[in-house]
Amino acid sequence: MSAQVIDGNRIRDEILQESKARVERLAASGRLPGLTVILVGDDPASHIYVRNKIKACEELGVRSERLAPPPTISTEELIAVVEDLNRRDEIDGILVQMPLPRQIDSKRVLMAISPEKDVDGLHPVSVGNLVTNRPGLRPCTPLGVIEILKRNRVPIAGSRAVVVGRSDLVGKPVAFLLLHEHATVTLCHSKTVDLPGVCRQADILVAAMGRPAMITTEYIKPGATVIDVGINRISDRAQAEAIFARRPERLAVFDKKGSLLVGDVHPVDVAECAGLYTPVPGGVGPLTIAMLMSNTIDAAERRSCEK
Repeated sequence: MSAQVIDGNRIRDEILQESKARVERLAASGRLPGLTVILVGDDPASHIYVRNKIKACEELGVRSERLAPPPTISTEELIAVVEDLNRRDEIDGILVQMPLPRQIDSKRVLMAISPEKDVDGLHPVSVGNLVTNRPGLRPCTPLGVIEILKRNRVPIAGSRAVVVGRSDLVGKPVAFLLLHEHATVTLCHSKTVDLPGVCRQADILVAAMGRPAMITTEYIKPGATVIDVGINRISDRAQAEAIFARRPERLAVFDKKGSLLVGDVHPVDVAECAGLYTPVPGGVGPLTIAMLMSNTIDAAERRSCEK
């Protein structure tokens, strides 16, 4: 019996539809959520991400603006921009698109964002709220992972969950969110002894370490739910051939495009071993912007209630 593929695009559309109704309720009370995205530099991927975020705002009716300071801006000047946004009442969410140019201290800039407007959930206050399970804004991709599990009726409470990767952006927040849903959580990393054996115990396996197709059959408990957060572009023919040896149609796509996106989970092995899994692309990825929209609306609703 082959594994069931999770359609991240469908879940994204559900969340965006729910978000639109929330925006309409706020608008009826005389308030529109507002998001400002700060983009510094000429990173092509960042420009695409920001464009998609602004487009999502427009489709939902969220007020949005894109600030593009000169790439030579200093840390102090960028912090001044952030502090001005903190004071603006019509702005509910502030997002600084990463990466920033080398001369800028990214940590200082992120620290300058008001926690109430920290829609990326990266401020130390936001992290503290997450760890202690207090109300607050959470990182978008980890929130998307939880939405995927819940909307596919995957039992979390009482399940054994293993997270591979301990980044501040994904691994650690996912572990805490699963813990707060009453899973028994193991957080793994490069020094974990017998990593395949630990992973094979997981009812829910979350891969988030940035290593293409690393999670193979020996890591996956038959029938487990596997959430692949990794997005890796491979352009080496030998690597593509090793991964897709049993999928000549995928190799043909590689030969046509010169590259392919793969996750941290081996795409052939997971389809044969898991019970439920997210593909790459089309799994976790679509949820990130949807959860950003949800966080912006959350921030607007909280700030509206405080007045």
